[in-house]
Amino acid sequence: MSDLTQAWIDFWNGDLAQAEGIVHEDFVWHVAPLTGGPSQDHTGRDGLVEWVRGSHQNMPGLKFTVEVGPISQEPFHVLRWFAEAGAVSFHGTDILRVDNGRIAEYWLNADGLWAAQQLGIMPS
Repeated sequence: MSDLTQAWIDFWNGDLAQAEGIVHEDFVWHVAPLTGGPSQDHTGRDGLVEWVRGSHQNMPGLKFTVEVGPISQEPFHVLRWFAEAGAVSFHGTDILRVDNGRIAEYWLNADGLWAAQQLGIMPS
């Protein structure tokens, strides 16, 4: 695993200080809404940090493990991961676009609805 993709996983595992070194200042991320519909685009490194911080606050002990990858074809890197926090577990795939050594764009495909149902914030 490259230093960049390892730092990405470390960031998602709660090492928020990684963001400044690995996430481009003009960062954009794309996430499908929990209730369906087209992807929602978000911008900014600070927003991403707050999202990860909130994920850890809502799911204490949250830990991400890479199951497949990274699969790389510059400038893209793909990771298939497994996340768990206590009794909650879910999978996802990250597609990262790198620009000048930093992650500039991110597409998240995750079992977010399944995670929300396990947390009791969405009906089964």
